[in-house]
Amino acid sequence: MHIGSLILNNFRNYEKLNIQLDRNINIFTGDNAQGKTNILESIYYCSVGKSYRTNKDKELIQWNKESSYINLYVCKERLDKRIEIKIFKEGKKGINVNSIRLRKISELFGVFNAVIFSPEDLKIVKDSPIYRRKFLDIELSKLNSRYYFELVQYTKVLNERNALLRNNSKDTFDILEIYDKQLSKYGSKLIKYRLDYIDKLNYFGNIIHNDITSKKENIEFKYIMCVKNTDNIETDLFKCYEKNRNKDIYRGNTSIGPHKDDFSILINNIDTRSYGSQGQQRTAILTIKFSTLNILKEYTKEEPVLLLDDVLSELDTSRQKYILNSINDIQTIITCTGINNISSYISGKFKVFNVKDGEISEVDSL
Repeated sequence: MHIGSLILNNFRNYEKLNIQLDRNINIFTGDNAQGKTNILESIYYCSVGKSYRTNKDKELIQWNKESSYINLYVCKERLDKRIEIKIFKEGKKGINVNSIRLRKISELFGVFNAVIFSPEDLKIVKDSPIYRRKFLDIELSKLNSRYYFELVQYTKVLNERNALLRNNSKDTFDILEIYDKQLSKYGSKLIKYRLDYIDKLNYFGNIIHNDITSKKENIEFKYIMCVKNTDNIETDLFKCYEKNRNKDIYRGNTSIGPHKDDFSILINNIDTRSYGSQGQQRTAILTIKFSTLNILKEYTKEEPVLLLDDVLSELDTSRQKYILNSINDIQTIITCTGINNISSYISGKFKVFNVKDGEISEVDSL
């Protein structure tokens, strides 16, 4: 799978753009704040129907315009896909795949898979659990539309339960029994999917991390949850909700469950978030991203597209070399301010584009 072309109208700082991409490596170079990242953002949007930089779609529309448009042509082994997305200022959007209108966002998952690697991804390792849960939710939704359905159902019940807790009427405690059964039903399925994904992260992560560190370090991912009995997750999860009812009524929110779960990242049995060096944290996210690529490839039997958003400058030479030596079979789109340190590690064909003030020109590759 690879991208053939990208058309943008009124997207961020691009009024009109129509470019053909190489099926191997594409490098977008130029000064900061010229629009390089906007290219990756538009491509990633076609994978999951949302930006990795903002939760507000209206920010994607060029100033003083009413809507923006993305047209991505994806070449696949069986059937090519043309993804068209129109984003409107009032917050609505329309998505077509091969001219067929999608009814819900979950129908987009799996049509085109992309893995983004940006400096912001360090939050997965360094910051609060919300970033690690978001990572799991997005990656699992790409793999399985059923996961997204269970997540939506769980969130709906969770919001209703929290509203009940905030109101705290005399019947609250008895009604919680009903909500807790529903939360346990959907939540147990989320946990099962996540545990399986963590197993896959461990499998691929160990291979990749040993390769990056020349077998000097071992990496391990551990899912953190209230459930202790993984043989009967639904029953055990219900007991957790039941046990915490009084505390939840007092606090006015649901204190445990998949929406509060986390996973730890251990390097040589040491928590990377709290005690890992900056180099170890960057290596951990590199391991996570390339493991994600392998999981997607194993599940879909297709190579996803890799998007590298100005991350090479954040890595030392050995880690740069690892990335660039690992992308020979993957269409990769790279943004950077210069290519001198990149081109020497790339074997084979690649395209270079210069980006300036929302205008893109193809230049001779070195």
